[in-house]
Amino acid sequence: MKFLIKILFHLFLISFVFAQTDQRDYDNELRYQNKAINGLKKEIEQLRSKIKKAESKERSASYRITSLDEEIALTSRLIQSLKKEEEKTRSRIMQLKEDLLRNENELEILRVRYKQRVVNSYLKGRLTDLEKVFSSTTWRQAMYRTHYLKIISDIEKKLTKQIEKLLIEISQQKLELEASLRENLILKRDKEKQMSSYRNMRINREKELNRIRTDKKALSNYVGEKETGINQLENIIKQVLEDKARFDREERIRQQQAALKTKSFSALKGGLPWPANGRIIAKFGRQWNPKLKTTTENPGIDIKGQPGSAIRSIMGGVVTTITYIRGYGTTIIIDHGGGFYTVYSHVTNIQTNVDGEVRNGDVIAYMGDSGSINGSKLHFEIWGKGQKLDPEKWLTKK
Repeated sequence: MKFLIKILFHLFLISFVFAQTDQRDYDNELRYQNKAINGLKKEIEQLRSKIKKAESKERSASYRITSLDEEIALTSRLIQSLKKEEEKTRSRIMQLKEDLLRNENELEILRVRYKQRVVNSYLKGRLTDLEKVFSSTTWRQAMYRTHYLKIISDIEKKLTKQIEKLLIEISQQKLELEASLRENLILKRDKEKQMSSYRNMRINREKELNRIRTDKKALSNYVGEKETGINQLENIIKQVLEDKARFDREERIRQQQAALKTKSFSALKGGLPWPANGRIIAKFGRQWNPKLKTTTENPGIDIKGQPGSAIRSIMGGVVTTITYIRGYGTTIIIDHGGGFYTVYSHVTNIQTNVDGEVRNGDVIAYMGDSGSINGSKLHFEIWGKGQKLDPEKWLTKK
């Protein structure tokens, strides 16, 4: 009996410690997600305010569709963050229900045991502890009884404390469960609202695209957005290269490569995997547009693939940037160490986060048409030592 109670007491302490650790992990993750959601909402508000102010001056189709693209990209990321937080709260609700049921069952067992001890003591007529000691026939027996009574007293105190702790914990879990249920409902409603807004923006975007495809001047202006996007991307890469955090990333990447026993980026030229399935529709370098009869510079390659197909990191590294770039849509930049970076544009349904570590082959997003006029595709770039490199020379031959 004594041994069993001790085991129960230690199990309670262990479960209590783990419950506290889980709670801290959940709270930290929730704070991170809330920060991401609030940040995206603020970006969307700022963008809408900017669009509203510019509407009186700029009414071109290319401006409207670029603004829609950016708003759609931000809303898509917001929906993903809301989904993640909703899933997190749903998991927390399930965990709380399980913990609550386990604690209530444990409390019932302890209550039954405590009740049995009280009933047995009453039916048998309980001697005082002093009477038990003085009724001993020998000095040795008296010593044994004194020691035994101390053990029994300690066990009862622990049992009482355990019951009190369980009652407090059950009360706290019920309050947290109610709060989590309310939070989950709010997240669900917010997600549905954003998804409805997203669908409407997609419909408006398609209408604008249909207009722009038949207007050569508007199409030329829209394609010209890519020039702005190239400058924007170059500035972002420059900032990343000058960022003090790159030293920390370099160390993390070295540790990752050592743990996975992988080679450095520079040693894998011509042997890197492709980031997506599909065919190349635009190569690296100068490209001729027969429809507009213009030549443009392509800083990477464009891969045409199935909408919603997986986009994978070609090598392990750390995500430095997730942003919208004019003419390129939602863009992810990954630092692979040694001054090498990869860029993934026109993506949707992002599966990673800034400062998150990725491994070779990890799905980081899915193929979309963010910032694209020609449907779903991936724009892919490789940068080395601050220079744009031809991706086909680094990827495995097909």
